[in-house]
Amino acid sequence: MIYSEMSLREKSIVFIGFMGVGKTTIGELVAKKLYRDFVDIDQEIEKMFQMPTSQIFKEFGEEFFRNKEKEVISQLSQQRLKIISVGGGAFLQEEIQKICLSNCIVFFLDLSWDSWKERISLIIDSRPVLQGRSLEDIEELFYTRQAIYSNHHSKVETDNLDIEEVANYIVDSLKMAWDIYEPSK
Repeated sequence: MIYSEMSLREKSIVFIGFMGVGKTTIGELVAKKLYRDFVDIDQEIEKMFQMPTSQIFKEFGEEFFRNKEKEVISQLSQQRLKIISVGGGAFLQEEIQKICLSNCIVFFLDLSWDSWKERISLIIDSRPVLQGRSLEDIEELFYTRQAIYSNHHSKVETDNLDIEEVANYIVDSLKMAWDIYEPSK
């Protein structure tokens, strides 16, 4: 199906944001609430190679991983009714930005640096991009990527909200948009 023929209700939804912001957790909950399939791009690639992302980075390199990421996102973004979580670095690729923004509804899950910092101990071991970096380097990476994530359709500030509140906000905003732009006949 050509994208222009796809209704707003059928478009897949993409979650972007810095690593550890909750894209997968929130995406799974939104998918459940909207009765859609959830796809985590990193998990899909891990299934293909039967190894964790960190090992793919080590064995094949970041460029290889990013190309595979682009391939998978390109395919999935053209499908209907998916909820897709893209890795924190995927949106750095301009081609991925264009694909997602033209084919899907893109939600930027935003979290302040201070709130994100509290999660670092939970995620640092599983994130190859964070390996061997100082907190100052990670902070610089965080703010550099914030500018890239500014290309989105909707931004959700997640500080001081639990995952249920974020998911409900997203579902409610989608339903409101669907009612406004595609009212039932």
